[in-house]
Amino acid sequence: MTDVLVVIPTYNERANIADVVSRVRAAVPDAHVLVVDDASPDGTGALADELAASDSRISVLHRPGKQGLGAAYSHAFAWGLERGFARLVEMDADGSHVPEQLADLLAAADAGADLVLGSRWVTGGGIENWPWQRRMLSRGGSAYARWVLGMPYRDVTGGYRVFSSDALRRISRGDVHSQGYGFQVDMLWHAHRAGLRIVEVPITFVERTKGRSKMSGGIVFEAMWRVTLWGIAALPQRFRATRQ
Repeated sequence: MTDVLVVIPTYNERANIADVVSRVRAAVPDAHVLVVDDASPDGTGALADELAASDSRISVLHRPGKQGLGAAYSHAFAWGLERGFARLVEMDADGSHVPEQLADLLAAADAGADLVLGSRWVTGGGIENWPWQRRMLSRGGSAYARWVLGMPYRDVTGGYRVFSSDALRRISRGDVHSQGYGFQVDMLWHAHRAGLRIVEVPITFVERTKGRSKMSGGIVFEAMWRVTLWGIAALPQRFRATRQ
């Protein structure tokens, strides 16, 4: 797995980043970790530099300010592709994506999937320590995006994923303009439209125990509004496909 790059975007995750990186290195020892820090005021970037100084398989990208999740991943994907990594992983920095489950996602990628979705909503998947309201919001958001965009996947909004390098080159990433919560839906929709082989692997999502979540109702509403606009724009093409 020396061709695996695990991308971990951070903003004010000093309380979590050392533990998450350590667990990734233990779970997949040959993988390389790239921390992408958006000038975190709490010193996350400085701590990431210390981790990188002690481990040659850890690198850090420093960005000048908070520019959004989508921009962080786009920057990291370009960095990884330039260096020849064959599998590029998306993972949250707060511990909600269990590093010990990464091998299962990579196995699906090695079996031929272009994109592997760590899924909370397929058989065997689940969530720990979420209130019912947040569960309903997540499930409802995925269901709405599936319906509007005509995609069959159960977990459309999740952020624990493995892309092949070929998949990232085939996706029209220049057309992916979402920077926040909607980035995950946007990337999946482009992958789906590109005809990539996409599979879902069950994961257990664990709510963070340290630090503060960046999620808010406004962020979710903005993402669903974007999904609605994408769905409307795609209606003519979907209508023509049903007529053929």
